[in-house]
Amino acid sequence: MKLHADAPTSLNTVTAYGPGFIEVNKSRHQGHLLLMPDAPVKPWQAAAFESLRQEDFDALLALRPEIVLLGTGGRQRFPHPRLTSALARAGIGVEVMDTAAACRTYNILMSEGRRVLAAFLQEE
Repeated sequence: MKLHADAPTSLNTVTAYGPGFIEVNKSRHQGHLLLMPDAPVKPWQAAAFESLRQEDFDALLALRPEIVLLGTGGRQRFPHPRLTSALARAGIGVEVMDTAAACRTYNILMSEGRRVLAAFLQEE
């Protein structure tokens, strides 16, 4: 799906997504990603949804987001609450959705000026 921004911005915007890729500011990325409005796109070292570890979520704390959007691939799947408990203790909200919905939601929250962190898991 191709997305079009209403106004030009210097912030990271998801401009397209599809099976196995996410396009940020018209630059295509593959693999699991971490995306924030004002930071470089980073690979997320998580292996896959089934093998998510506490350390995968602890790494998100250092980025100091207001909210984390967890995109879980082609379908919505919820991680065990113990994996996200450190985020909750730090007052960071966590929303879980499929990766396509997380892309769209990220753009909305980013455009509202929220300090959002999208953690995208992509399936091949």
